[in-house]
Amino acid sequence: MIVYPAIDIRAGRCVRLVEGDFARETVFDAEPADAARRWEAAGAQWLHVVDLDGAVVGEPVNTEAVRRIRAAVGVPIQLGGGLRLEEHLAAAVTAGIDRVILGTAALRSPELVSHAVERWGERVAVGLDARDGRLAADGWLDQTDALATVVAARLQTAGVRRFVFTDIGRDGTLAGPNLGALGGMIAAIDAEVIASGGIGEVEDVARVAETGAAGVIIGRALYDGRVDLPAAIAAASEAGLAR
Repeated sequence: MIVYPAIDIRAGRCVRLVEGDFARETVFDAEPADAARRWEAAGAQWLHVVDLDGAVVGEPVNTEAVRRIRAAVGVPIQLGGGLRLEEHLAAAVTAGIDRVILGTAALRSPELVSHAVERWGERVAVGLDARDGRLAADGWLDQTDALATVVAARLQTAGVRRFVFTDIGRDGTLAGPNLGALGGMIAAIDAEVIASGGIGEVEDVARVAETGAAGVIIGRALYDGRVDLPAAIAAASEAGLAR
């Protein structure tokens, strides 16, 4: 299982939110590329980057900060937030992003998903952000009635092979992942699932690995120093071998 340090960007800075609430923001790095270098030096195999402003307005906003991150590190990067059009995806890929994540666009424009998968294959992932099992969109400001597992199954038939599943109620809380919801998502589809939300200690990483998740995203716990990245990577590896 791959451990993905999260770099969430708002107004050009690396921040963390609680449950996606912009009023509950903590700034950790004025320059997101500094965080990227730090996590790469600590052993990160991938980075998970989100343009929070882009997610709200519906188009990439923090492109310069993303460019600096790409220039700063050699590890692969997956990027989400505001990627709503095929040209947004094309620009990200051209800029050196290794994997693009469709969120709101996947929910509202399924034809875009099909076109993107046809063009870029496994470089395309879909982000599924859920409250009580139902998806939210537009930077989590719009709550829908769509069941995450149903949407995931439908998009799998369109060729999506990788999903990023976030439990919004746990995101940024350090309260532990929603293993029940995660297990339900993994059971519902035949595709890789990357878990996000709630990691507060190294043991949480092992618990996620035991579900069969392909990856786990860690944000606040890394920045707060509650989780040591090398220890998290070791826990993911050990738990994966034990399955």
